[in-house]
Amino acid sequence: MTTAPNLRFSVFIATSLDGFIARADGDLDWLLSATTSTDDHGYAAYMQSVDTLLLGRNTYEKVLTFDPWPYAGKRVMVMSNTLPADAVPPALADEVRLLRGTVREAAATLAAAGAASVYVDGGKLIQSFLADGLIDTLTITRIPVLIGQGIPLFGDAGHDIQLAHLRTTTYASGFVQSTYRVVATHGQPA
Repeated sequence: MTTAPNLRFSVFIATSLDGFIARADGDLDWLLSATTSTDDHGYAAYMQSVDTLLLGRNTYEKVLTFDPWPYAGKRVMVMSNTLPADAVPPALADEVRLLRGTVREAAATLAAAGAASVYVDGGKLIQSFLADGLIDTLTITRIPVLIGQGIPLFGDAGHDIQLAHLRTTTYASGFVQSTYRVVATHGQPA
């Protein structure tokens, strides 16, 4: 499925019950106010399992507003054909790199850089990687809130993408987390 046999792309993301990852303006207030739980719902363990984060432009710009920077010590790549070279603040110059080109070119660059397990984050980026058959697993945590409109996790891939359910976990917070493996895309086995 991926450009190198040892390179794996995965998604770990939360959505509202109606399938949105953020409000239309990118705001995450609904997510931040949805839980008072101290349970991280598997996030820390997942982050330990990845060596590289690949963020879309909008996700990167949102994360830049967080204080402190949440990905200290991780290799972070930002996929954007429009961000200027100075979009990476000097304080993050050793941790963040911009990638340009197609998702296939990004995958090849990550493979050449020695990445083995890549966390893909950002709605449009996830959609592009799914459409090109590059995502191996999806972990989706559904938050019990309806926000009515916003940025959807999924879009039109132009074809069916078949998934195999691996597991579902329910949490006292009301969150429901399901993990799927991509088994076929473009009508071909993954």
